[in-house]
Amino acid sequence: MANSNWTQVKTDSVLNRLSLYGWTTAVGVIALLICTPIIIVASSLFTDTRQLWQDLAATVLKDYILNSLALMIGVGFGVLLIGVGTAWLVTGCQFPGSSLFEWSLLLPLSAPAYLLAYTYTNMLDFFGPVQTLLRQIFGWSSVEDYWFPNIRSLWGAIIMLILVLYPYVYLLARVAFLEQSVCTLEASRSLGCGPWRSFFTVALPLARPAIMAGLALALMETLNDFGTVQYFGVNAFTTGIYNTWFGMGARVAAAQLAAFLMLFIFALIILERWSRRQAKYYQVSSRQHLFKKYQLKGFRGISAAVACFIPLALGFLAPAAYLLDMTLRNAETTLDENFVILAKNSLILAAISAALGLLLSLVMAYGQRLNANLLMVSAVRVTALGYAIPGIVIAVGVLIPIGQFDNTIDAWMKSTLGVSTQLLLSGTIFGLIFAYLVRFLAVALGAVESSLSKIKPSLDDASRSLGYGATSTLINIHLPLMSGGMLTAVMLVFVDVMKELPATLVLRPFNFDTLAVRVYQYASDERLTEAAAPALAIVLVGMIPVIFLSLRIARSRAYSEHEGSP
Repeated sequence: MANSNWTQVKTDSVLNRLSLYGWTTAVGVIALLICTPIIIVASSLFTDTRQLWQDLAATVLKDYILNSLALMIGVGFGVLLIGVGTAWLVTGCQFPGSSLFEWSLLLPLSAPAYLLAYTYTNMLDFFGPVQTLLRQIFGWSSVEDYWFPNIRSLWGAIIMLILVLYPYVYLLARVAFLEQSVCTLEASRSLGCGPWRSFFTVALPLARPAIMAGLALALMETLNDFGTVQYFGVNAFTTGIYNTWFGMGARVAAAQLAAFLMLFIFALIILERWSRRQAKYYQVSSRQHLFKKYQLKGFRGISAAVACFIPLALGFLAPAAYLLDMTLRNAETTLDENFVILAKNSLILAAISAALGLLLSLVMAYGQRLNANLLMVSAVRVTALGYAIPGIVIAVGVLIPIGQFDNTIDAWMKSTLGVSTQLLLSGTIFGLIFAYLVRFLAVALGAVESSLSKIKPSLDDASRSLGYGATSTLINIHLPLMSGGMLTAVMLVFVDVMKELPATLVLRPFNFDTLAVRVYQYASDERLTEAAAPALAIVLVGMIPVIFLSLRIARSRAYSEHEGSP
């Protein structure tokens, strides 16, 4: 009997080791596949293309660098000013509409910057509603009678990006302000500090790490932008990569430009991490209840409400209302069969990518939980780098290995069987979905990891004591407890895929357009009326995670107020 029990224990131990080896192998394979496009792009730096680089340096390379830096500086200043300012107003002050602004200031996240670029171009055009109204009011008849700023410029691109990216800073800054100890802020109040003095001397230094994290996200999205800068005629790195590949046919040079842009991104990540290490602040009290907000009344209250309303109106309300009006007035021509096909294509790509993203993130997060050694943790962290890489860079990194694979298979089939396979993966949905996974797997992984980390390890031990293996434990114990995190992962990847433009534009199959691509094509052809319905659909889908975040903010506010009540 004792020998039988020993044999059973030994068998279970062998099976557990095999299962652990299987999960570890799966994580390694996924990490290698996801990192392949990034490695391909980085390796292009070692290819000798000096003559082409000399031509680029003599013509457009300076513009790429200067314009990209100008975008980063302008957008960085703008998102800090709006994001941090509004976050402190709704968190530390009470004024008319403050509870409404807490969640509504996130709404601009639902619209990508290129949609605002197309919408405001139409609104501010000579025949648009703004200039038409000005001519009616002042009796002007032509452009010679007045001056109007040209939005299709570098400063126009900066404003569009600020309006949609400030919520990154706002969200993280507000969370940081909410988590600050009441004792610290009450001390500043007792010393006679007003709301803005308390902000600059106490709240801002404590929130600096979170603010820098939000700023880094906003700047990475700035470097990732393609639709806005391309439409406004701004020579940035993303447009340069696209033009070098498809305009000049110089694939290696395009890959090297992409690698150069990656260096920008990695430098930004390192700078953000270094800044956070240089700004470590600690609370001396564990009390984190809400302190009594500063009451802003009269002119100060109205000014605070206006300061919060302006970015909300410009970043969401005005363009959404304009798109809705254009869609309803031209419903017969915009909401047609073609729109249904575009929506179907976008939904299919988003659904497949979201499902695969959830599956891969579950494998990686659970594999790391089972065997959290340095190699496993490093593989998971490296996989998450894809989100920091611009879509156009990932598209280049996907095209090169897929094209090489197709050419190798075709050459082998011709030499062996005399049959040409032509292109097997290039120009197919496979390559497009692969690019989406490289770009957005980190989003799903973050949600799944967060949900999985909340499950006590004792449940794993109890499951194994009942005879469940690693896979059975995941299916029967963890998945039911992770439903909220898995839903969040699916939702975030789904919405990100719906809005993605540069990778879709480069990798989509022939005659297979999505809502984002068609909006880009219509806008490029100055057919903004026909672009209204697809653009509005993208905004409505993008509102899903924003509403989800808003509900969480409302719940956290209610909970905090309950905890802070005597």
